[in-house]
Amino acid sequence: MAISNALSVGLIGLKAFTIQLQAFISPGLPYFSIIGLPDASLSEARERVKSGCVASGFSWPQTRVTVNMSPASLPKRGSSHDLAIAAAVLSASGVIPHECMLDVVVLGEVNLDGSVHRIDGLLPILLHARDAGLRHVVVPRANRDEAELVEGVEPRYVSHVGELMEMFGAHATYALRDEAPGIADGRADLGATAPPVGDMAEVVGQRPAKRALEVAAAGGHHVLMVGPPGTGKTMLASRMPGIMAPLGERDQFEVASIRSLCGTLGAHGITDVPPFEAPHHTATVPALVGGGSGIGKPGSVTRAHRGVLFMDEAPEFAPRALQTLREPLESGVVAVSRSKGTTVYPASFQLVMAANPCPCGYGYGTGERCTCRERDRIRYFARLSGPILDRIDIQVPVNPISRIGAAPAGRGETSEAVRARVVAARDVARARFAENGWSCNAQASGAWLRAHTPTAALDVVNEALGAQRLSLRGADRSMRLAWTLADLAGHGRPDARDMTEAIALRTKELT
Repeated sequence: MAISNALSVGLIGLKAFTIQLQAFISPGLPYFSIIGLPDASLSEARERVKSGCVASGFSWPQTRVTVNMSPASLPKRGSSHDLAIAAAVLSASGVIPHECMLDVVVLGEVNLDGSVHRIDGLLPILLHARDAGLRHVVVPRANRDEAELVEGVEPRYVSHVGELMEMFGAHATYALRDEAPGIADGRADLGATAPPVGDMAEVVGQRPAKRALEVAAAGGHHVLMVGPPGTGKTMLASRMPGIMAPLGERDQFEVASIRSLCGTLGAHGITDVPPFEAPHHTATVPALVGGGSGIGKPGSVTRAHRGVLFMDEAPEFAPRALQTLREPLESGVVAVSRSKGTTVYPASFQLVMAANPCPCGYGYGTGERCTCRERDRIRYFARLSGPILDRIDIQVPVNPISRIGAAPAGRGETSEAVRARVVAARDVARARFAENGWSCNAQASGAWLRAHTPTAALDVVNEALGAQRLSLRGADRSMRLAWTLADLAGHGRPDARDMTEAIALRTKELT
């Protein structure tokens, strides 16, 4: 009887946990089993691991082989544990010394020919290993660039099970197959860069909308833009990441971990530019908030974490999909419940919505070009329910441009100039809320706002409440907006003028 150990790391959402694998070789008829709540892809590792080990020159035991994955109460999923299973079996067979595997995390997907493929989600796995004091890790060579992003771990790279055997002093016979250029050493994975964010100076006119987006970026507020087709709503929204405050180091790794889990880190790398996610209006509820079989995968709201979720043609989204945004807008997280458990993903994003004034898009001004019936106009905009609109801090019309010119002097402010003001306002808010743990005005509690907002500004809010122009939630959001306006203006505390502008930004007549 021989029992050996190996270590791997599993993920439930972005939460990582250490897995101890024990391989047990015992007398009996030839059989290979994996226990400890594996999913279907992990159960199929039996054939991949057996074939990969044999392809490396290892004589598979003609007896009973059992691999247990502990803790047995947590579900294990994916093919990233293949190489750790192979290491445990090789150690139990005496090919790899037992003591070599005691503090080494082994990760990688094994192919039938023994080659080791890249895995998704490596970044949060390595961050967990570092925090758990597990410095030594073995990862696929195709993940090399991602592994080198994490300081405090000592990665070693393999492209074949045979290399793993040789790494720990065993003899192996194998042949590495040819890889595409740049893939074998992992140097191509993070070589691509995301397309640059456009500049606000490229947007013709639309000063009120630009001002609204600047205020939104400075305070972390949600925005709704309404206007006819071709007025620049999508162009404005796509440039918002360029005026937002750059991500801090912690947020950069959080965003990168989400992208690593989704398999898109190679297109972005580690960047301080906030993410921008724009789902199509036909997106389903699972596509927006996350879903899938077994354990739910991240949706658009999670991929937009610390950045912008842009919903173009917002009234065309299914009402059920829109209603699912209410929880993440309030709490900053989303819980995805599936058959094998509930996964909680971060979803702290800024919502930017765009809509036409009516189904045909031309119900503005005198409405001469509009072909919609009155009831169709009412039904169209009514798809944005009151609870959703009440969570939108800024509502701004985007009107058609009546005149353009070719002179360079007509260019507006650059994103860099706007971003400088946004960063300065964010710094003021961060210093103000240092004791509370908030980073922007949108996170301030109603109790704090009511206690610190000057009386003159509160009088304006109470007047709007009395006239039923605001709900209680709307009053809190208006106060947050007023503090942001004060920060941008540089006078610290909002006055009656700031509060009046804040309420006007929330309650514009858009239809």
